[in-house]
Amino acid sequence: MAPESKNAGVSVVVNLDSDSDSDNDDGVGGRGAFRSMASLMDKHQVPSTTADATVAPRENLECRSFWKAGENFVIPTGVTNPAAPGMVEHAPIAELIDNAVDEIQNGATFVKIDKINIVKDNSPALVFQDDGGGMDPDGLRKCMSLGYSSKKSNTTIGQYGNGFKTSTMRLGADDIVFTRSTRGGKSTQSVGLLSYTFLRKTGQDDVVVPMIDIDTSKERPQPIIYGSAEDWAASLEIILKWSPFSTEGELWQQLEDIGTHGTKVIIYNLWLNDEGIYELSFHDDNEDIRLRDESVHDSKRVHHNLLELRSHISYHLRYSLRAYASMLYLKRFNNFKIILRGIPVEQFNIADELRLPETIKYNPHTTKEKAPTEIKVGFIKEAPKLAVCGFNVYHKNRLIRPFWKVTMGGERRGSGVVGVLEANFIEPAHDKQDFERSSLFQRLEARLKKIVSNYWNTHCHVFGYCTYGMPADKSKRIAIPDQPPTVNTFNPLPLPSDEISQGGQIIRDQPPTVNTFNPLPLPSDRVSQGLRGNFQPVQLNPQPAATDTENNLVGKSAHEISEENIQLFMRCEEYVKKETELEQTVSNLAKELEETKSKCARLALLVDAKRREMQQV
Repeated sequence: MAPESKNAGVSVVVNLDSDSDSDNDDGVGGRGAFRSMASLMDKHQVPSTTADATVAPRENLECRSFWKAGENFVIPTGVTNPAAPGMVEHAPIAELIDNAVDEIQNGATFVKIDKINIVKDNSPALVFQDDGGGMDPDGLRKCMSLGYSSKKSNTTIGQYGNGFKTSTMRLGADDIVFTRSTRGGKSTQSVGLLSYTFLRKTGQDDVVVPMIDIDTSKERPQPIIYGSAEDWAASLEIILKWSPFSTEGELWQQLEDIGTHGTKVIIYNLWLNDEGIYELSFHDDNEDIRLRDESVHDSKRVHHNLLELRSHISYHLRYSLRAYASMLYLKRFNNFKIILRGIPVEQFNIADELRLPETIKYNPHTTKEKAPTEIKVGFIKEAPKLAVCGFNVYHKNRLIRPFWKVTMGGERRGSGVVGVLEANFIEPAHDKQDFERSSLFQRLEARLKKIVSNYWNTHCHVFGYCTYGMPADKSKRIAIPDQPPTVNTFNPLPLPSDEISQGGQIIRDQPPTVNTFNPLPLPSDRVSQGLRGNFQPVQLNPQPAATDTENNLVGKSAHEISEENIQLFMRCEEYVKKETELEQTVSNLAKELEETKSKCARLALLVDAKRREMQQV
């Protein structure tokens, strides 16, 4: 085998700590022509490798969990432990899609995302392929080095130069890149391997990235040799041993599959979770790539409201790549497709189906952004059935924050109100999952809160919601007396769900002349176990003597007391939800404790066996 030393030639070693400002094509794309490499090797007397012989199965890491991979794993800034389930795990794939979208300006018409099986060990791998402009040898080296980027325009998405590296490393331990390109009349094809497995198994001190480049401009392809022919051959041998491909024929076939121009990225040795299961699920849906949603497989009975919420796009995009990709870009592509597992992704903009939509102009008052930003806001079509709310905030056409809730948690105001805007005047974070906390961001957040409040006060009654100043239906406004009622008992106004009759007409009965108090049904009336059993219905029984309850009711209208009762009901629902979450946490901890005890027992047996073995020696 050729040496795998860190002192190999220029074509073998790439330093990932470069801070050069050179241009970079950190995208997915390329051009060239495929020809048989047998004559190429003979003509230039490149030392023969063992590529065509039977190659041993690819070696794997002992630890396949990303967050436990080891100290030697170079994790650049921008790869962070996920704080919220779903969204961060989609970010690496979104970065690779961004690279292909940036190649639209170079003629790209598609990006394909699919799963393949590695023949060497029958393990799954991710494939990203597009037909963009591609990378020449210099571009590939910059792509696989940290900190390079030429994407500073107003149209391209990437700008930090680390997207490709951080994305591929987060999805799997190893990746191999095939690209074809034509620059200045010179056609080339290149292969590069960024393998953490190779670095760990061979004990490399530097980040060694084997690459081979071939000039296909002439009648016969010629290897592009920077150091010596031995270095080129050594790079090829390393790639064949540590990549999914055992022979040169298999390797060149990947370049042939690209076509005349394009790039293919294969990510393999995909990371596992703590339970030893792949983080990505390929079997739940043959047309999708999903993150594992443990709550779906939970045997507990799920409330019908939660089931309805799980059917909405705001929930789907957390776990479904197809749903996430459908909303990833604000503007529809004219001649570009995202093809996921062989089926094109249908783009979706929730602003297209809002009810009672309004467009509000917002001027951020910055030197960069002269024209005001349009903010589209309205009720979701499922309102008031689903309490989904928030703003989908885009930057340069790319979704950064989906369903960003600007109202306070547990507050009913704004329920069902969704907005969409493109905020190019604020800068996204490195992982493109949030924005930098600048003064512009804070001013935008304050403005969005005001927009939600004003829109809600103006339109909520149409969907059966109530406000202090307006009943649910303007045409049937109820006159509320200024003085308190003579009898301190009353019937509350119906809940929003009770105010909408068949056919969508909003109906509200007039309050009865005799006011008898019937409290809203609380969770304690439905479930009598755990913390839920501690909830008691609110009692407002009149007493001859003045009480705190009576004093609190004096001066309040029946409508206000009803609204307060609704708020108490919602608070109780929040407590029920928190209790359920705590019960789940306790259950998970108990399960982990049992697993730990089992592991300790097995380790104890192994230690005893080892002691006996040593005593016998």
